Amino acid sequence: MSMAQQAEPAVGRPPASGPKPTDGRTARRSPALRLLARPEVGVFLGAVAVLVFFLITAPPVRDGSSMANILYQSSTIGIMALPVALLMIGGEFDLSSGVAVISSALTASMLSYQLTVNVWTGVIVALIVSLAIGAFNGWMVMKTGLPSFLVTLGTFLILQGANLAVTKLVTGNVATDDISDMDGFDQARKIFASSFDVGGVQVKITVLWWLVFAALATWVLLRTKYGNWIFAVGGSKDSARAVGVSVKFTKITLFMLVGFGAWFVGMHNLFSFNTVQSGEGVGQELIYIAAAVIGGCLLTGGYGSAIGPVFGAFMFGMVQQGIVYAGWNPDWFKAFLGVMLLGAVLINLWVQRTATRR
Repeated sequence: MSMAQQAEPAVGRPPASGPKPTDGRTARRSPALRLLARPEVGVFLGAVAVLVFFLITAPPVRDGSSMANILYQSSTIGIMALPVALLMIGGEFDLSSGVAVISSALTASMLSYQLTVNVWTGVIVALIVSLAIGAFNGWMVMKTGLPSFLVTLGTFLILQGANLAVTKLVTGNVATDDISDMDGFDQARKIFASSFDVGGVQVKITVLWWLVFAALATWVLLRTKYGNWIFAVGGSKDSARAVGVSVKFTKITLFMLVGFGAWFVGMHNLFSFNTVQSGEGVGQELIYIAAAVIGGCLLTGGYGSAIGPVFGAFMFGMVQQGIVYAGWNPDWFKAFLGVMLLGAVLINLWVQRTATRR
């Protein structure tokens, strides 16, 4: 065999058959792993398990009116859990959200009653106040660089004290006056606290608003530039700023969204009960945050969804009412919440590790 024959290139040889070699960067994950990567998968399975558990142990849950009541309890948590979840995805959280709900309701009630004006005037002013509280929290976080934990803890204490002090000063009591006979009350109640019939079962309108807000939040996160900004500032605000994301605008508006949620739930409370207790709301902020965490949002930011907190809020409502329907001591509610929270954190950790495993 000649040297020419030995050096002949293999240009005409067909490529070797079989799969092309891939490294960790180009390997494609299976559909099952891609599904597990979704932050709402774990809480969805948990919500199904909790529902089945109470369907078996608490027969009254199977009744349509009982399920409507469960959905109502879930919606009052879920409406606030949605903006709280978006804020957490953006890398912050708000400890003042619970008392901000009461601040909003107190503002609308006392302004309308003391000035004898149409209740819609109080509603609009309460919206402005709620958005201003959110804007203040966001501005303080961005201006000072302090953790949102400290800033919103301060706001929490300010609002808690102001709610009690101002209410006593204006009304001479710890609760506001009844506004059910004032102009505009019936119209406002239809929007914030009415019910509608579904197959002979009365369902609160907050359930419908809850689903509408969830759909809107999902669209914003997955289909808009602003949604990309939320994930970006939550993952790394410095990197986000380097690629042109308006970090200050994004974070301040996220805090304002929490203010909007507080306003809406506050209006529901006001027009459901006609009056507001100024000392309420303390501790609710932890429920909202827990619903978001159970729904797959991370405290470190940059990860989560709007659908997950919907299931998280449903689990809260299911447990809260399921314990009552089962005839158990309601004192066990907080113990159940603790178990649910720890379980959700562990499930989310397992899901993330499984989804990223090569």
